[in-house]
Amino acid sequence: MKRRGRSGAVLRTFGRLGVVCAALAFVTIVGTQYARIIGRNVALSGELGAAQDDIRALQAKEALQQREIRRLSDPRGAIPEIHDKLHLVADGEAIIYLKKPHGP
Repeated sequence: MKRRGRSGAVLRTFGRLGVVCAALAFVTIVGTQYARIIGRNVALSGELGAAQDDIRALQAKEALQQREIRRLSDPRGAIPEIHDKLHLVADGEAIIYLKKPHGP
């Protein structure tokens, strides 16, 4: 009987050790997967922030361009632009060109 008791105890010990090893392997695999998912979420969060910054910059640029379109759609806003681009003057106006002085 004693032999059976010892061999049974040894088998129980190895069985418990096997269960502990399987549990550790499971926890390691699950932890690794969670770490990968969290890393991916952090990377995607950074990309999302950059995309949102780009969107805000483009929206600001669009607002400026819309104001420019409205200004140039009105003749009173377009005339000064036309005069500047084509170097034209209206009646009673003159163009004065200034040169920067060269060094001493």
